[in-house]
Amino acid sequence: MNQPDYLPISMLNQLEYCERRFWLMYVCGEMEVNAPVLEGILQHERAHTAGVKHSGELTIHRRTYLWSDRLRLTGFADLVEEQAGTEAHPEARKLLPIEYKRGRMGKWLNDHIQLCAQALCLEERTGQTVPRGEIFYWRSRRRVTVEFTPELRARTEASVARAFELLAAGQLPPPLERRAKCHDCSLEEICLPREVLALAKEPA
Repeated sequence: MNQPDYLPISMLNQLEYCERRFWLMYVCGEMEVNAPVLEGILQHERAHTAGVKHSGELTIHRRTYLWSDRLRLTGFADLVEEQAGTEAHPEARKLLPIEYKRGRMGKWLNDHIQLCAQALCLEERTGQTVPRGEIFYWRSRRRVTVEFTPELRARTEASVARAFELLAAGQLPPPLERRAKCHDCSLEEICLPREVLALAKEPA
């Protein structure tokens, strides 16, 4: 299939959760809007109208458009807090990307990788180092700080490479063998992981 010029940052979250989910959403355009998904959409619409707000030395950028020519990524950050530099060093501003998520923090790194990708885009666009970001989980009302370690940065870039590799291969990935993630996936009835795996194990 034709390679996209740029990949949506949000699709890295889907890829890290499940490669098959990534393919169904990005390539096939599948989206099952159930109650939890709709709740998340409405929360984003209420909280993230694009705009800029100034509060002392802090500037808050809502729904900021980001991109990376090096990684071929594009997308939006829910929020970017910009702390002004000192009078002696005005260039030493601090940038903090913040992502909002509907549920609670999960066991996997998909949210962290999406946030790290935003940071890599910010760094490329501004020339500023972004050492950390935060994720706010609506369900638990908790902010989680994410350090952008060398390991997380490498994992994020590997996810980008894997996404383009899958698209170049042009084939729907198989379902997950370990199905713990499937129970929480809104696309389970479209993906049919149990049925597909059962058919694959049948003798030809």
